[in-house]
Amino acid sequence: MPKFSDIYGQQQIVEHFQKAIETKKISHAYIIHGERSSGKEFIAKVFAQALLCEKGGKEPCGECHSCHQAVSGNHPDIIRVLHDKPATIGVEDIRTGINNDILIKPYSSEYKVYIINEAEKMTVQAQNALLKTLEEPPAYAVIILLTSNLEMMLPTILSRCVVLNMKPVPDDMVKRYLMKELQIPDYKADVCTAFARGNLGKAKALAASEEFDNIKTEAVSLLKYIRDMDITDIVSAIKKISEYKIDINDYLDILSVWYRDVLLFKATNDANHLIFKEEIQYIRKVADQSAYEGIEIILDALEKAKARLRANVNFDLTMELLLLTIKEN
Repeated sequence: MPKFSDIYGQQQIVEHFQKAIETKKISHAYIIHGERSSGKEFIAKVFAQALLCEKGGKEPCGECHSCHQAVSGNHPDIIRVLHDKPATIGVEDIRTGINNDILIKPYSSEYKVYIINEAEKMTVQAQNALLKTLEEPPAYAVIILLTSNLEMMLPTILSRCVVLNMKPVPDDMVKRYLMKELQIPDYKADVCTAFARGNLGKAKALAASEEFDNIKTEAVSLLKYIRDMDITDIVSAIKKISEYKIDINDYLDILSVWYRDVLLFKATNDANHLIFKEEIQYIRKVADQSAYEGIEIILDALEKAKARLRANVNFDLTMELLLLTIKEN
């Protein structure tokens, strides 16, 4: 049974929700803001379960009828707002999922909780429709918006919600979780922790992904030999990258971590704190061949590539420019 004690590294949010439950000062609307896969939905589920728990404690008891319904996903007073179009939450989705339904009192609880995942996908019209409910909500209504992009939310929505920002989970806590809860070996936990950058959900996904291991190996192989590659080889490498079933940002993060290792080793000549310790022979070689300025140019080019891809610049062109920058530096 999920509990607040199962939430890692978000003590500020946990304490906020537990104090709200304890003092009965529940807001009508919350926004939980954090990276994709960072655990926003899990936090919302635990809060909803605790809020509706029949024992009324700061933790959901996990034993009452309400808790069993919540865990099974069948609680009539916990409503997940669904949408037909994967990229958009439209005005009809909000009207059907919230505005029309919210007039019906809770079936069996003191509160009725609505959870909107990927709330940044709401159109302006959908947000304006939601705004009407947020302005005069029924006493029993609690609306939880989960988003990875606050900038997509209207200021009028933000002003009527309690905004709770998730923080990166400390690396030592992520590594400890992977090793203790998932039985991940030390060296692999190090790698997954480095790539997750404080996102526990992402660390868990990477640890469980066989494909990530394979792509990491291929990415490192590319970096080992890129100086000897000609333009034909680079074009072939880009074609292969485009076929990977992995978020391109995860792939670019592999390259970034490699070059951060190179920079660290060049500065310290110490392999103990490297993520790619097993590649020390090649890390040393690249560190000897590259100037500090060249490594910084590569790291900057990786961030620029992410920004260009977010702006929908042509994938092949972006990756070709990036790999040529890496080859030349």
